[in-house]
Amino acid sequence: MRIAILSQDASLYSTRRLKQAGKQRGHDIRVVNYLRCYMNITSHKPAVVYQGQPLTDIDAVIPRIGASRTFYGTAVVRQFEVMGVFSTNESQAISRSRDKLRCLQILAREGIGLPVTGCAHATEDIDGLIETVGGAPLVIKLLEGTQGIGVVLAETRQAAKSVIEAFRGLDANILVQEFIEEAKGADLRCFVVGGKVIAAMKRQGADGEFRSNLHRGGKAESIKLTPEERSTAVRSSKAMGLRVAGVDLLRSNHGPVVMEVNSSPGLEGIEQATGVDVADKIIEFVEKQSEPKKTADRIPY
Repeated sequence: MRIAILSQDASLYSTRRLKQAGKQRGHDIRVVNYLRCYMNITSHKPAVVYQGQPLTDIDAVIPRIGASRTFYGTAVVRQFEVMGVFSTNESQAISRSRDKLRCLQILAREGIGLPVTGCAHATEDIDGLIETVGGAPLVIKLLEGTQGIGVVLAETRQAAKSVIEAFRGLDANILVQEFIEEAKGADLRCFVVGGKVIAAMKRQGADGEFRSNLHRGGKAESIKLTPEERSTAVRSSKAMGLRVAGVDLLRSNHGPVVMEVNSSPGLEGIEQATGVDVADKIIEFVEKQSEPKKTADRIPY
């Protein structure tokens, strides 16, 4: 098979591992910087052009779209879909997962466990917003934040009001969520491929840090999921329409709750913590699911 990995940087761990795994399984693997592609949008001969050459011989694509490049990245994925090329995650599913509010609303509609969450833009009723999630302590998040940036733990009502007022001054959209104290600064990353959890790790935040992101000094170890946690991860990825996903859970007193569903989950942390060859699992999934010039689904744009 001819597989294109859509990535801005061929030296990134996840991109390198996917390329390596694909080659080991006998495929022709190409890393394509999607930002340097342009598209010929026509009914009869649609094309994606890269380095002056149309990519007409690609059987499947693996999108690794950066959060800040979602608009153009999903447009390129969508163009491949128009051409009939299989994608591990389709453009609409990537867009859904990148919108944190939309993601939570979809999960809520499906009855999946979530932290109590409030959303606001320019409300004057700050006290009412705080009470929506049960009062302080609470977590305030910028909708546009990634890797723990723009996430604040407000331990008192006054601190919460101050942070909300500051974000309002920036004309920012925010989420306000209950603080799951019993999680003790740890979360679970469940890596889902093709409707199955293939690996899971527990990420523990650094001392004094409630955010568990590995980018912020957190540590990871392999973890055995409960049946409910496994089911929640699979249901969450399915609800978002993602075939490959990283589902982040917290262990709360009322069961697992979903914090985020990531459409381009990193491979480094989970492979090192669990010893699972996640890249190989993804390539194997592509082999089983894709057929030349045929997408698996027709999702309305």
